[in-house]
Amino acid sequence: MATIDSASHAIGPKTRRVIETFDRYVVPNYRRFPICLVKGEGSRVWDAEGREYLDLFPGWGCNLLGHCPGPVVKAVQEQMARLIHVPNTWYTELQGEWAKLLAERSFGGQAFFCNSGTEANEAAIKLVRLRTNGEKYKIVTFQGGFHGRTMGSVTATAQPKYHEGLGPMLAGFHYAPHGDLAAVEKLIDDRTGGIMVEPILGEGGVVPAPAGFLEGLRRICDERDLLLVFDEVQCGCGRTGKWFGYQHFGVTPDVITLAKSLCAGVAGGAMLTTVDLAKHLRPGMHAATFGGNPIAAAAGVAAIRMIEEEGLLEHVDRAAAAFRTRLAALADSCDVVRDVRVMGMMIGVELSIDGAAVVQACLDRNLLVNATQGRIIRLLPAMNVTQAEVEEGCDKLGEAIREVAARGAA
Repeated sequence: MATIDSASHAIGPKTRRVIETFDRYVVPNYRRFPICLVKGEGSRVWDAEGREYLDLFPGWGCNLLGHCPGPVVKAVQEQMARLIHVPNTWYTELQGEWAKLLAERSFGGQAFFCNSGTEANEAAIKLVRLRTNGEKYKIVTFQGGFHGRTMGSVTATAQPKYHEGLGPMLAGFHYAPHGDLAAVEKLIDDRTGGIMVEPILGEGGVVPAPAGFLEGLRRICDERDLLLVFDEVQCGCGRTGKWFGYQHFGVTPDVITLAKSLCAGVAGGAMLTTVDLAKHLRPGMHAATFGGNPIAAAAGVAAIRMIEEEGLLEHVDRAAAAFRTRLAALADSCDVVRDVRVMGMMIGVELSIDGAAVVQACLDRNLLVNATQGRIIRLLPAMNVTQAEVEEGCDKLGEAIREVAARGAA
């Protein structure tokens, strides 16, 4: 049975019953905190025992607009009463509208809809190969990147810890150090078909591409007739203050993959590509039974409209500035904070101490955050996080970091 150190989070009877059911019937492939969340609104959630939390990592980055955003809830409720699901052998109005909205906010082109980021990346991998009928099948990816859990996308993920026990991995992937153009050049041969990269590393520690790196990848792809694939599963859909992460760098990819926040918490994914390239993903070569279903489409359309009607792209810039100011002050006053990286509502606080211990200390203060790469506190706040919530979150995070640092020094 899981436990929590803090007496303030002793497992209550309602939560204990839920955990007992999980222990008996649910595959234990996740490490779960012994808390059962039952309700959410904006950047707040409540557990089965009635405790309230400030959530600065809502839905593992999926809840871009916070928990239960009104316009999205309303759109999904109305759609549920009309039509829940139809297969893609039929046309539905909302799926076409959704694709149009995404195309108009990116580089134009067309959308393939699926249900998750790993499925979107699988579609991109297939597209790279199908473009040359498998003759150019190799793809270069980067150390520190993360592309998903299915066999193709996990092989694309250049982190050995995700490959343990799964070999042999899919042939054709070659890994370069992030930011190293010379290494990329050495890996390319006449069987290479594409390069896949996150414009801003997410699971890899919230690391923006170094200056000139994406421009260099674009040049290499143009010179060698390769496809440039941007995995924007974490940084896309407005999270960074622009619709897509690539728009910060002035480099346009051939393919974008999206998921997580695409539908503001409802499951949905997409691959965007040009009209010319889209024809290679021909009928029978790839599909997703639930992809672009009416519920996801209703949520996706409503999310885009809410972001624009409420001016949330502009709000992200203000909230990011507030986080940057508060966290820079924390870094100045706390030696264990090594670096602060803020790209819109993607925030990494790099520490010299154990990140997991800081996550626990935050939880003791009813603050939900995440740790990645061992020592990096990762925040993916909702686009509509308030100034007061920024201040509260930074205060509690600072307290937690200092507490863990003091324990280590004692």
